Amino acid sequence: MSVETASLEGWQHLASGKVREIYTPAPGSSWEGQDVLLMVATDRISAYDHVLSPGIPDKGKILTQMSLWWFEQLAAAGINNHVVSTEVGPGAIPEAVAGRSMIVRKLKMVEAEAIVRGYLTGSGLAEYRASGTVTGIALPEGLSDGSRLPEPLFTPSTKAEQGDHDENISFSRLEEVIGGELAQRLRDAALKVYALAEETARAAGIILADTKFEFGLDEHGALILADEVLTPDSSRFWPAAGWEQHVQAGTAQPSFDKQFVRNWLTSSESGWERDGDLAPPALPADIVQATRERYLDAFRRLTGTEPAL
Repeated sequence: MSVETASLEGWQHLASGKVREIYTPAPGSSWEGQDVLLMVATDRISAYDHVLSPGIPDKGKILTQMSLWWFEQLAAAGINNHVVSTEVGPGAIPEAVAGRSMIVRKLKMVEAEAIVRGYLTGSGLAEYRASGTVTGIALPEGLSDGSRLPEPLFTPSTKAEQGDHDENISFSRLEEVIGGELAQRLRDAALKVYALAEETARAAGIILADTKFEFGLDEHGALILADEVLTPDSSRFWPAAGWEQHVQAGTAQPSFDKQFVRNWLTSSESGWERDGDLAPPALPADIVQATRERYLDAFRRLTGTEPAL
């Protein structure tokens, strides 16, 4: 379904992100005066700072429900999150966006992406091959695509505005941007969440190679896990079976995440030049369907259930 700045009873549109629409309580609604937002996940998909067309059917529902599952797992381990309600109906989440929405606390968002890498791949691999480092952190020699790192790395990045590029930054630069005490809290929290999630995913036969978190501060200054969490849009998920063989062969890992779309975009089949001036081409129907199946596969393997679509 389309949720492009839809008119939703009790809510008024506040902002559009690459893949989400944000609403604030409308005057006279049951939520008026409360510091909450309605966060709606669309079916849009983005890659390399471009919103692609067409979207992936049911993507918003799959990712919202996966995030809620993770929030529940992590809450049991003492990780606080921003979810206030998932109730659907009058005075709550409108039926039109049921299954893809959550009412969340309005937080003061930390102006940095909290990225944790447990395995070597992506931009980290490119830097390692050039300099033996990942975001300036020296690593042992002899690592390959997909190698498990000696320990998970916290590699923050800037939070770019839509259309701009996120930029990896050093921890010392992060301290300059958000302050030393908050930077340390952010690093500790991100590494803790990654460790819990990596163990949970491994038990389901999935390797959590890396992931991106967003945190905000509540009115008491507590650090709260926010946005979406541990989804195929914000993480790299690999099947544990066969992982070692791919590392030894130096071949890319199969994945249950957005990397599949990135790979198509940078292939000769798409004909798109990432560093050029043209927008990416439309995604072919088979790529759209295969991406949807990968997202569903990740959901089923992790949760052991089917999403409500």
